[in-house]
Amino acid sequence: MTDDELVREARQALENAYAPYSGFPVGVALLSRDGRIFTGVNVENASIGLSVCAERNAIAKAVSEGVRDFERMAVVTNAPEPTPPCGVCRQVIWEFTHDLPILIESAGGERLTTTIAELFPYPFTSYKL
Repeated sequence: MTDDELVREARQALENAYAPYSGFPVGVALLSRDGRIFTGVNVENASIGLSVCAERNAIAKAVSEGVRDFERMAVVTNAPEPTPPCGVCRQVIWEFTHDLPILIESAGGERLTTTIAELFPYPFTSYKL
């Protein structure tokens, strides 16, 4: 799957976002190493703390299907510039992969290509004592 195809999947998912409070819909397409795509959208709630980000939504879908090995992620918004995952999502992504390429695209098609390691240089990790 090409980067453009993965971004297209994320853009399609964006249409299903539920963002009545922020007005900031997000769509994600997560490509697993076995070629499956797991999409996610943000799902907001009147009690903002109960909202779920698109990135975590896609990862939860994959993990619930037994998939934990990922190749790439595409994140799209309707913002005028590429908007990377929030800090909470960065921590969750790091839990499953330390080298995930992430394609981040704006409404106008401006694309930032980075990795989770670049976005999250000092992650929290557990230590065995």
